[in-house]
This record gives sequence, structure tokens and C-alpha cells, in this order.
Amino acid sequence: MNLNTLSMVHDFLRRSVSEGALCIDATAGRGRDTALLCRLAGTSGRVLSFDIQASAVEQTRALLRQEHLSAQVIQDSHANMERYAEGGSVDCIVFNFGRLPGGDPHIFTQAETSVAAIDVGLRLLKPGGVMAIALYYGNENGYGERDAILAHLSQIDDRKFSVLQCAWSNRRRDPPMPIFIWKET
Repeated sequence: MNLNTLSMVHDFLRRSVSEGALCIDATAGRGRDTALLCRLAGTSGRVLSFDIQASAVEQTRALLRQEHLSAQVIQDSHANMERYAEGGSVDCIVFNFGRLPGGDPHIFTQAETSVAAIDVGLRLLKPGGVMAIALYYGNENGYGERDAILAHLSQIDDRKFSVLQCAWSNRRRDPPMPIFIWKET
């Protein structure tokens, strides 16, 4: 068993997303999460996928074509998701904060827009909806975004949301953190 942040997030998605769901991949990257959400939501579902980098949008579209999947892939900031979906309508949102693996190491998510995007996502989630976050930090992007996100998540109203933050105790070199959020019903 290869237990890591990505496998935990994908397992969570498989358990949480059903046929017909409206899902958002807020950070498309190479398109792997978008493709998984498409398969889980099925042909009766809908997937929106966002990235600010043209190369990420192109890679995501290419992967979807290759796998015969369909999603609306949008070159825009995840902080603008409310322009594309109504509040209280989304079943699942996925974030990968940090940088695109193999991409430009100087382009990475920023604390200000990431925290804003989390808040947008919380407003978009329907009751019973979920959010999965893979929080990458260290290296070029440092620890500021991680610290800002974790501080922000600790302030979310526990009567409306449950937030589970996981940390690897014995893994070296800043292992990514899986974070899971459930909107109460």
C-alpha cells in the first residue's frame, strides 16, 4: 500500500463523490484530479476545473481528451469560482496548494488568494458537501501559505463545518498535508 497525501485525497473523493455530482477541481495542474472527478461524477455529473497557468489548462484538456472525459476547464483563479457556480450547489471541491510539479518553480499558489478561494469554496458547498486539500509547502514557496491556511481553517465555524487536518509525524522534507472539510447538513 502506497499511503501518501495524494492516495488519501483520492480515497476520500472515491468515498464522497457520487454519480450526478457537481465537482470543482480548483487547481487543475496536470488534470489528474479533474479526470478522477469526471469518472466519479459520471455522465450525469458536471466538473469545473480551474488553473491560472495556460500550460496546466492545456495539459488538463489533453488528458481529458485522451481519457474520453468531459469537464469545463477554465483559465482563471480559483478565487473566482463563484462566477461559474451558484452558492450551495457544489458537492465536492479539491485543492492542491503549492506549485505545479514539473512546472515553473517560481509560480505557485499564494496565501491571500488561497484563503479567499477556500472561503469561496465553503460558500459554494451544498449541505453534506466536501472539500479536500493537499497542502504542499516548503522549497520555493516557503511556509507562509501553509501557516495562513492552517490559521484560517482553525477559525471556521464548527457548527457549520468539520475540518480534519492530517500531518505526517515521521516523513522528512516537508511532506504535503491532507486536509478534509465536511459541510454539516
